[in-house]
Amino acid sequence: MKLLRCTRTLISGRVVLALLVAVLLAGVAAACPTCAEGIAEADPQQQSVAAGYYYSILFMMSMPFAILGTFGSLAYFSIRRARGRQDAGDKDFYHV
Repeated sequence: MKLLRCTRTLISGRVVLALLVAVLLAGVAAACPTCAEGIAEADPQQQSVAAGYYYSILFMMSMPFAILGTFGSLAYFSIRRARGRQDAGDKDFYHV
């Protein structure tokens, strides 16, 4: 019975902590990149901030593709080079 009460207390403490973190981070969540449109419409001088949001989003979205493409290309060309060397070694072996 004591273990069950302790477990309930631990679970309720975690729930309260999660709710507290969610409330404290609500201000950060309100500053999402979609606010760029609101900033640009509210003040014409802030259009450069909105453009900065736009380019930062494009940059963040392109990075996974650039990184995977780079490593994928490196792996492809190194395997291709190794197979070419292996084929060249096999041809020399058979011609001797």
